[in-house]
Amino acid sequence: MQGNSTMELAIDLTGRVAIVTGGTRGLGLLMAKALVQAGARVVVCGRNAPDHLPEGLTFRAADIRDPDQAKGLVEAVVAEHGQLDILVNNAGGSPQAAAAEASPRFFDAILKLNLHSAMYMSQAAHGHMQRAGAGSIVNIASVSGIRPSPMTAAYGAAKAGLLNLTQSLAQEWGPDGIRVNAIIVGLMQTETADETYGNAEAQAAVARSMPLQRMGTGEDVAGAVLWLCSSLAAWVSGARINVDGGGERPYFLDLVKGN
Repeated sequence: MQGNSTMELAIDLTGRVAIVTGGTRGLGLLMAKALVQAGARVVVCGRNAPDHLPEGLTFRAADIRDPDQAKGLVEAVVAEHGQLDILVNNAGGSPQAAAAEASPRFFDAILKLNLHSAMYMSQAAHGHMQRAGAGSIVNIASVSGIRPSPMTAAYGAAKAGLLNLTQSLAQEWGPDGIRVNAIIVGLMQTETADETYGNAEAQAAVARSMPLQRMGTGEDVAGAVLWLCSSLAAWVSGARINVDGGGERPYFLDLVKGN
């Protein structure tokens, strides 16, 4: 056995610098806060400044669908902190549209937000991580990328592309010491759960359809992010980690509709 045989189980990211895209609210904000609690210095980005950010987080405005702005964001963070160790590509969105009616503009917008932005940010981060000889990139994907469903053709295609991108970058950048992994997020209990799943009774039915009998929370995903960014996952790259409670059963949509 090589190295130290005593495994340190505590996740300590002290001294690390991280960027979390789409980190000003929701799931992204929870991930950013978890990284701060683990000791990292964390910058979150978005197009508009939030009214308030928890202590320990800093904000930089950027529209990362634009490769120049993505590069500018990374350069500004490195100029301020001297390094970039962690990139969490969380920015995304899943507006629905019937495939036959989705306009080229709609499809392009979904791809830019969910796929192109992750590529632009990863490219911008690569050189800095390469020079350091280490880095961790975590892409936040979705079950829509592996289990298609009606009304989400554009979003599912973008997230499927993100999963392929993850493994491609892991192959290319592994020799540089850069680990690239993806988290496949399942059904989440979010602020907009009523719009997504229906009333409380419908949401309870969805939860019962899942092996672990509940929908996920932001903390569930944040835990996986922390692990992937830590030395505990030092030999993990190109992985697609399902954080989905075991996966919903195929008939969960019927449960939501009350059929």
